[in-house]
Amino acid sequence: MKRLLLLGFWLLPLNPSHAGTLPFRCPGETTVEMRYCVSQSWQQSDRQLRQKITKDLFKQWQDTTRAVCARAYAPYRDGTIYPQLVVACDDHLNRALLQELKALEAWSSAR
Repeated sequence: MKRLLLLGFWLLPLNPSHAGTLPFRCPGETTVEMRYCVSQSWQQSDRQLRQKITKDLFKQWQDTTRAVCARAYAPYRDGTIYPQLVVACDDHLNRALLQELKALEAWSSAR
């Protein structure tokens, strides 16, 4: 729960409604730009994944990736880069699963 609040608070100022007022460039050169870019990429992979798997399976996936990423970057927990690392990790794992699902779809349609 604490991690969720931290991520929610971290992403709050980077809400897409602010995107029109701030000139962000991805992949980003400043910390703010990098945080914005990683959060946008993560939100995109989350949306794509929600369309591919059931709600229950998506919830299990989120719980698992959050636990794995939190554990992987635990040494950075007290640093300012921690939220960015965890969100990037979540995005990376989402995209890995999306690639696997794409390969499975191609394989099953070829049969």
